[in-house]
Amino acid sequence: MLRLGVIGAGLKAADYARSWASMAEVSIDAMAEVSATPRDRFAATCVAAGAATPRAYESAEAMLTAEAGRLDAVYVSTPHAFHARNALSVLAAGLDLLLEKPMVTTVPEALALEAEQARTGKTVVIAFQGGLSPLVHDTRRRAQAGEFGELVSVSATIWEGWKKSYTGNWKQVPEIAGGGFMFDTGAHMMNTVCVLADSPFARLSAYMDNRGIAVDLAAAVAGRLENGALVTLNAAGEGPDSCASSITFFYSQAIVAIDAWGGWRQISRDGVAGQRETQETRATPMQTFLAVRSGTLENPSTVANGVRFARLWDAIKASAAQDGVPVDPRTTLPGT
Repeated sequence: MLRLGVIGAGLKAADYARSWASMAEVSIDAMAEVSATPRDRFAATCVAAGAATPRAYESAEAMLTAEAGRLDAVYVSTPHAFHARNALSVLAAGLDLLLEKPMVTTVPEALALEAEQARTGKTVVIAFQGGLSPLVHDTRRRAQAGEFGELVSVSATIWEGWKKSYTGNWKQVPEIAGGGFMFDTGAHMMNTVCVLADSPFARLSAYMDNRGIAVDLAAAVAGRLENGALVTLNAAGEGPDSCASSITFFYSQAIVAIDAWGGWRQISRDGVAGQRETQETRATPMQTFLAVRSGTLENPSTVANGVRFARLWDAIKASAAQDGVPVDPRTTLPGT
């Protein structure tokens, strides 16, 4: 039985709790949340799923201190700007960590987390649905085995009525969010591209448009990977009430289309499209975390990949700030 603590009991945590609280392998024992309304909602969600009410705390520090020796792992789902601090505290407390996406907001934070994991030896899994999706795992394995041939190019898009949906929310406050639509919903797209392309970006040029608000709503990126493949990323956070994605990997022997969350996939060969496969994604993060902790599954969503993602995001910001000037994410960025 995994004795789980939760830091940040907002809507995402409550959504996961609907399935996690009913799992025989998991006991949600404690939560830390600064606001009473999310605390009450999270507790009610656990009870509705047949579980006990978690012990509640108003801060992560209070929970980690009071629960010393009574937890095995912690799920962190706070606003993006607090991820690094919370994650480092969890590891320092000797606990395994399931960390909500995006891992952190900057490369220095990513490197600090990488160093702390190496020091403590604890398990860290980043809760990107795409990174944890069995369809993504299978695609990566088959691509690495050479089944699809050489990667030629990648075309990735993601869109959502994000501006309207999150008006007044912390996600549109740059100091807390660490970015706008591209860093929030678009993070799923960027991460899945990083995982499946399986090669660092060598060069990229980026443009972003805030469209009158404090954070980016639209982004366009063109880049080249170390393996020679070309990549385009397009994100649109203003539009109709919907949220969807399509990422197409063009290989020399196949075309693989998949969404950013790993919820569906379609493989085409010789001009013939295969059957569209689907995968449930809500329970996947916890199932994967348990398998990684038990040693039955190699970690598919690592801190190392989070570092690669952080380098990509910092490079996108650096290029966009200079109206598309090309940058190399692997080296010191202009202006830093």
